[in-house]
Amino acid sequence: MQRPLILFDLDNTLVDRWGTLADWATEFTTRHGLEDEEQAYILGTVAERAYPSTFDAIRTRYQLPVSTAELWRAYCTDIAAMVSCSAEILNGLDELRAASWRVGVATNGAVDIQRAKLQATGISERVDGVFVSEEADARKPQTRHFALAAARCGTVLGDGGWMVGDNPVTDIGGGRSAGLRTIWIGNGRSWPPDVPGPDHVVPHARAAIDLLLLPSVDHTRTAA
Repeated sequence: MQRPLILFDLDNTLVDRWGTLADWATEFTTRHGLEDEEQAYILGTVAERAYPSTFDAIRTRYQLPVSTAELWRAYCTDIAAMVSCSAEILNGLDELRAASWRVGVATNGAVDIQRAKLQATGISERVDGVFVSEEADARKPQTRHFALAAARCGTVLGDGGWMVGDNPVTDIGGGRSAGLRTIWIGNGRSWPPDVPGPDHVVPHARAAIDLLLLPSVDHTRTAA
């Protein structure tokens, strides 16, 4: 029997990126002697997209006496030390693999920081494969991103599977376009109007795992 595929988004799905970034931004402004009101700018800038170029812009704005490379390395180290994945989710990833699922992570972002988070949280050792968009310049919602993530897990999109994530466009829309069934991590939000909905809505990743572990779940049907 073909092992079914399940791909998880990383940020704000398996880990709380927003909460981690908020704590980091507080520490960053204090460390570099910036005014408290600059915290919102720092947080917003890094939350939008965190790459070395992001820190080059921050270094220039505040004339910080450190190199962009140093700022980026410190960011990766700090976030890896602060981020966490709950024991319930980690155990759930183990349970999925024990139930013969192929489990992968499909995430946008820079390789350095995403890989650091995966290693620090213990997620990387509990999945079959990981694809980070920077590795091949293929960002969700591009179908190529999902195809490469599936390949990392030893399968192909044509065999079907699932995508679990918090972003209606990149995770759910992208997953559907790639032929995957979808589970949206709502986290108390309402689904955007006039946007085709996911197959299921759950409050958090552990609930998605519990849903997929149900004997009644169809492992083989692809999205319409």
